[in-house]
Amino acid sequence: MASFILAVLFTLPSKSTMTFFKANESAPVITDTVTVTTYTTDPGETDEEPLITASGFKLDSLNPRRHKIIAVSRDLKKRYPFGSKVRVTGLGKKYDGVYRVEDVMHSRWRKKIDLLLNPKDKQFKKRRVVITPIEK
Repeated sequence: MASFILAVLFTLPSKSTMTFFKANESAPVITDTVTVTTYTTDPGETDEEPLITASGFKLDSLNPRRHKIIAVSRDLKKRYPFGSKVRVTGLGKKYDGVYRVEDVMHSRWRKKIDLLLNPKDKQFKKRRVVITPIEK
């Protein structure tokens, strides 16, 4: 019996290698701080087909902003693939919210997202905006 107890004691992992989690703890949330700019469906601001995004998503020609679409810079593309949803905070009541990634920006940009606006909306640029992925 004593040899069994010793065998159990020697096979248990040490306290330093064990990880303890509380029941209400979850994995840390990864966020990115980015610069936000805006774009519209104007042909001068997009590729050949202004009403179709890089992912193939077709936009409403009268009100493209209703889709709540963003384009991400290519360095963020792996973390935020097409179809993923992100929460954008730091833009104010009108523009904070949940957006879907359906477009990609030119390769020269880093740590940046573009919000799709209606053609008549005022364009803007804002630094230090936080984006957080939303689980599917």
